[in-house]
Amino acid sequence: MEQRGRFAPSPTGELHLGNARTALLSWLWSRSLGGSYAMRVEDIDRPRVRPLLAEQQLEELRWLGLDWDGAPVFQSRRTHLYEEALRRLGDQVYPCFCSRAEIAASASAPHGDEGPRYPGTCARLSREQRAERQKVRAPALRLRVPPGEIAFTDQILGPQSFDVQAMTGDFVLRRADGIFAYQLAVAVDDGEMGITQVLRGADLVTSTPRQILLHRLLGNALPRWAHAPLVLSAKGERLSKRDRSLSLSTLRAGGADPRQLVADLARLSGIDCGIACSPAQIIGGFSLARIPRAAARLGDPP
Repeated sequence: MEQRGRFAPSPTGELHLGNARTALLSWLWSRSLGGSYAMRVEDIDRPRVRPLLAEQQLEELRWLGLDWDGAPVFQSRRTHLYEEALRRLGDQVYPCFCSRAEIAASASAPHGDEGPRYPGTCARLSREQRAERQKVRAPALRLRVPPGEIAFTDQILGPQSFDVQAMTGDFVLRRADGIFAYQLAVAVDDGEMGITQVLRGADLVTSTPRQILLHRLLGNALPRWAHAPLVLSAKGERLSKRDRSLSLSTLRAGGADPRQLVADLARLSGIDCGIACSPAQIIGGFSLARIPRAAARLGDPP
């Protein structure tokens, strides 16, 4: 099977150095294996998408020296695939009429990365009850999640195991406003695009078991996952799209040398290529084993 990686920026905020490092590492992983590399624009949440930002992000990635095979894929043009996936999931999907406030009010709801765990309220509604509730509120669509651990081996972090039902409960596949959820779109796209390896930030490691579940239900081959520890600011804070001083657009406008930025990001990832280098120059020295398992802080010595 051809090795195929991808990077998937979201045009809801400017790319920062943490995003750039993730893009660089995912590109290096694919290219070091002689594989192809795809670019996917995750613009499915249309109300949050900023006009022309996707084009800016793609140009900034080219400025860093990254390339990809074929034209970029835009999620907003692929909603028919997500609709088809919902159809294929069949009875595993059910309508949910609960508001966020109602879910949060649940006495025993632990909080996961998407808010309080869903207690399964609407999973037990009869057909008549659903019809009555739909008269006053449009439903979201949720996936029935079986109990039990989902385990995988992360190529950076090592063995991982999560009980999705205990952690998040039945999770949303399509919101009440009709927007498809991240978990569904990513699983459908990675399967349809033939993605064999996914490198992304460690903040998304808990998304992986949900996507594994969807891959299995949809009959997709499972990619390999690698979650890189995050890049923190010099103060030890998580980088944000709102911090424009560390955005690629600000650095580029200020005359930054992209080759020096690549070298700095490589050093944060256990690769020393000198003061400046292009991504292509460090393919031969790349290894997932070199990436530190602890978060990297900007300004720390190599």
